[in-house]
Amino acid sequence: MEMEGKMRIAVCDDEEKVREVLAEKIKRFCPEAEILCYASGEKLLLAEKAPDIVFLDIQMPGTDGMETAGVLRKRHKRMILIFVTAMEDYVFRAFDVGAFHYLVKPFSQQKFEAVLLGALEQYREFAQAPEGGRGQEEEKGIMILSGGSHIKVCLQDIIYAEVFNRKVVIHKMAEDMEYYGKLSDLEKLAGEDFFRPHRSYLVNFRYVVKYDAAEIALEKGTVPMAKKKYPSFVKSYLQYNRRTWSEGRI
Repeated sequence: MEMEGKMRIAVCDDEEKVREVLAEKIKRFCPEAEILCYASGEKLLLAEKAPDIVFLDIQMPGTDGMETAGVLRKRHKRMILIFVTAMEDYVFRAFDVGAFHYLVKPFSQQKFEAVLLGALEQYREFAQAPEGGRGQEEEKGIMILSGGSHIKVCLQDIIYAEVFNRKVVIHKMAEDMEYYGKLSDLEKLAGEDFFRPHRSYLVNFRYVVKYDAAEIALEKGTVPMAKKKYPSFVKSYLQYNRRTWSEGRI
């Protein structure tokens, strides 16, 4: 997705009246933008020019909004996706494709403008931020004493950590390491890219494959989810996705 030239905002909905209403709202609030309308997910995916911001219905014939969003996210990591739907049941799935917001019909003009304003601010941040990784921050790590040796462990390489027999066990893709310490101390050092879904586990959002209220599947291993932790996990995971896309880390 190009971040140069005129900003493009798309509305994708199978109902013509909805497309017209949303397009008019956007035009009044953001007259300088190029507004594009699509009657289906298929037509949006075939568009010659990728939009910067997309207002997307979920229930549509053929390729539905969630499937469309999944394809768009793979193609364009910085595209700002906003679901507009009467269905509340899909809100957690929206997190998985990095949705910027989830507008449930009916919504007020004030709510719509607040969401659009936030999307415009995100667009400007993307335009100013260079593509690529986090540079030196990617090498942030911790020193541990394992097997009689002091070893630096890069935080980004930790898939998850757990407490076992008074030791912290760090699980990496190629190996596991253990040391005497407290998981709470590692949690403080790890920062907001990690989450503690259970008192005995700390997971790196980077390696989350899927999750539900009972467990989290990672690229290596599965960890339990404490029931009371689930809502805060979902919120934190959404915030993580927003950070990584805005910083160009995926």
